[in-house]
Amino acid sequence: MKLSFEKDQKRRLISSYFSVVISIALVLFLLGILGIIVINAKFISKEFKEKVVLTIYLEDSSKQSEINQLKNNLLLSKFVKTTKFISKESAAEFMKLEYGEDFLDEIGYNPLKNSFEINFMADFVTTKRLDSISNQVIKKRFVEDVKYDKDLVSLVNSNVNRISFWILITCGIFTLIAVLLINSSIRLAVYSKRFSIKTMQMVGATKKFIRKPFILRNILLGIFGSILAVFGNIVFLYYVNISFPELQIMKQLFEITYMFVVLFFIGIFISWLSTYWATQRFLNLKTNELY
Repeated sequence: MKLSFEKDQKRRLISSYFSVVISIALVLFLLGILGIIVINAKFISKEFKEKVVLTIYLEDSSKQSEINQLKNNLLLSKFVKTTKFISKESAAEFMKLEYGEDFLDEIGYNPLKNSFEINFMADFVTTKRLDSISNQVIKKRFVEDVKYDKDLVSLVNSNVNRISFWILITCGIFTLIAVLLINSSIRLAVYSKRFSIKTMQMVGATKKFIRKPFILRNILLGIFGSILAVFGNIVFLYYVNISFPELQIMKQLFEITYMFVVLFFIGIFISWLSTYWATQRFLNLKTNELY
């Protein structure tokens, strides 16, 4: 009878440990997927913004020294990613290839302008900053006009802000769910040992001494759960990268690795915190309140 009871207790204990590990792994796996989505959305937004082109049209009377000076200033600017000079002859050749006919023969001269096409760093692609840059450049004597797609920039930024807001809300909800689920599983595991906790306390053991083995055990379970979650996310990434190579997920390897490290320590931290709360609760209960 006693042997059967001990086996049943051992089985329940193993079951509670398994439940803690699975809860941690599942919740962190879902948080990891959300993190991957956030990183990828940020990467796509950055790539899209850096493809927005601001075009500077030059006067026909502009000198080569002025063009070179402007080019050097642009290259040294912290907000410029790439600069491309397009001569009026190159622009005419492009239009000829694009439309299949030479419009120069019809009008007798080249009406196009020498120009610079500039791509900016993603953080600088806002209407306010691009307008400020345009106003500075247009003041130069040899610059005829500066143009960019203002409506597109406004649309991109408003959509990015909207998506970022909802992702932030979703992250908050998932984090709360993670804490509650992991905390619930750990409390159930500690609950099965509540009488042992109270017995140790009654014979003079300090709260720190009683709490220590529970914290160490659940931190270990948290490590196992975190490893499972990270492994699951790596498998998920592998299949996403194969199925959708256009997302270029492997270009964000540093950010994803950093997220995995953070995820790993989140699992350990929540395990420690939940165990501390759970043991503290039973340590503060009176004996008659344990039933």
